[in-house]
Amino acid sequence: MKVVAIIPAYNEGTRLKKTIEDVCTHVDAIVVVDDCSRDNTCDVAYESGVHVLCHKVNRGQGAALQTGMDYALEKLEADIIVHFDADGQMRGEDIPRMIQPILSSEAEVALGSRFLGEAKNIPFSRRLILRGGILFTVLMSGIKLTDTHNGFRALHKSAAEKIRLRMDRMAHASEILDHIALNRFAFKEIPVTIEYTDESLAKGQKSSGLFRIVFDMLKGKLFR
Repeated sequence: MKVVAIIPAYNEGTRLKKTIEDVCTHVDAIVVVDDCSRDNTCDVAYESGVHVLCHKVNRGQGAALQTGMDYALEKLEADIIVHFDADGQMRGEDIPRMIQPILSSEAEVALGSRFLGEAKNIPFSRRLILRGGILFTVLMSGIKLTDTHNGFRALHKSAAEKIRLRMDRMAHASEILDHIALNRFAFKEIPVTIEYTDESLAKGQKSSGLFRIVFDMLKGKLFR
């Protein structure tokens, strides 16, 4: 089965090369979606020899993932799609464990969990917010997970083909869970390691962004 990693990237020129090197030995192809970066992200991706797609305007991670999935399914004939962040927090060595439930037909979607695995150097405030996200997901999607906003995922093509992300930005994580519930995809949580650094925390999703995510999800529910 052909495994394709989708790496959405925005201003990740200093970290992208290392991320690609970490992922490449565990997948058959990599698609980097440059979300209109202002630095050399696009150049680094091209120099690494992977598939590169570029947004003309900055749209957010959800839109970048959808662009990458469309390309992987239509142009690369992917059987399994892996979502992987560009910021160095994830580990490529976890990919074989992530795709195993799909290879064995145990699940259509695998969801990474840092709380079943390891969340290195996670700030206490971030841990509390992520725990609160568990209750929010139960209320919104009816799915109980140990880690609801982990961007590390693997999807069989049968699931990826049915997912259309309308939430361009960070609310896409909750939207994917909605799709899992609505389509009754078989899913499994997989222990993974997420390592936080000062650099990734400074650039990453801020705690205040939680309110935007909640607003976007409620708006999406009302106008679906």
